[in-house]
Amino acid sequence: MDLEYGPKYEAFRAEVRKFLSEQAASAPRGGIGYGGGARTSREQVLAWQRTLIEHGYAARTIPKKYGGAGRQADLLESIIIEEEFARAGVSRGVAGQGPGMLVPTLLEHGSEEQKRKYVGPTIRGEMVWCQGYSEPGSGSDLASLQTRAVLDGDDFVINGQKIWTSTAREADMIFALVRTEPEAKKHEGISYLVFSMETPGIEIRPLHTLTGNAEFNEVFFTDVRVPKSSLVGKRGEGWKIGNTTLRHERNMLGNSTQTESLFASLVELMKSEGPAGTRAIDSPVLRDRLNRLEARVLAMKYHALRLLTCTLRGENPGVAGLIVKLEGCELNHQIGALALDALGELGPLHGSSAHARANGAWPSQWMFALGLIIGGGTAQIQKNIIAERGLGLPREPKAA
Repeated sequence: MDLEYGPKYEAFRAEVRKFLSEQAASAPRGGIGYGGGARTSREQVLAWQRTLIEHGYAARTIPKKYGGAGRQADLLESIIIEEEFARAGVSRGVAGQGPGMLVPTLLEHGSEEQKRKYVGPTIRGEMVWCQGYSEPGSGSDLASLQTRAVLDGDDFVINGQKIWTSTAREADMIFALVRTEPEAKKHEGISYLVFSMETPGIEIRPLHTLTGNAEFNEVFFTDVRVPKSSLVGKRGEGWKIGNTTLRHERNMLGNSTQTESLFASLVELMKSEGPAGTRAIDSPVLRDRLNRLEARVLAMKYHALRLLTCTLRGENPGVAGLIVKLEGCELNHQIGALALDALGELGPLHGSSAHARANGAWPSQWMFALGLIIGGGTAQIQKNIIAERGLGLPREPKAA
């Protein structure tokens, strides 16, 4: 088996490395993972994103007419970009709910006007989005949501509540599932709306998590009027469109490159830190745990490449695509757990302590990753989806 990339792709690798050597100093510096790390100015983030798009390393295959780089899809080039940015420890640019979830949904389901209006500012990081899905009584059973949108003239009037809304306080816009057909079956009466978070009638209340921060929020809608043009697709198609977004959310939460970077940070930690002045990596027990995690990280990496191949070929990955979020979030949490054990008595310390490591980023990472196991559908829901949709196992009988 020939595992060489060949001259064409090695030349492309050299091109990527040259870019990184010349431009990496301009890249924003983040923390070790989801829940902690240094902040970078918004101006630096946006400038770096513009540079990445200009050189084709972000929004690579999004058409130029929508603000993307407009490059042809190429599996090996995509792999090389991921490898070289990860090797250099350089930011891959703006991520999150807008670029990672909404943009691919609009490209598949949105109108031409919506694509031209929203895709460009979103991939450039100029427009921040939040997601209005979960409700207090509709978490795992999302299709039972009760937030209503009633058509009144040329507007939808929205009333209801969303919960666990990430970045709601920072967001410019929201994409939300609402019930527009109350008499229809619960999966058929839902519509998908996009609208401004500055619309009158929206109230946001922060929700504090284990980390001590308010990463999530409650959002209340009271007679919120949004134009009919806010509708993506047709009325009653929201469940289908919303599931497109959920698929991209699960892939984003199970991002293998982010997990690889997190694992690399763990290795460096264990080489330099440990209980009672030792190196954690010299402990046979801790090193064995590290080796087991490395095997899973590599398996996740190559599984992601398999899915990338399916995407570029326009194929349905089937059950292979269902396990990404489940495995990724649980693996990130276990990486954080090993970091805490490697630090010994210093592990639980937060940023306010003089003895905290990485400004307390590791305990924040561990706690935040625990919450993400719930995000995008709990681990239990993911297992049900894999069993029923992927493996064809029978559904659990409903109570009489």
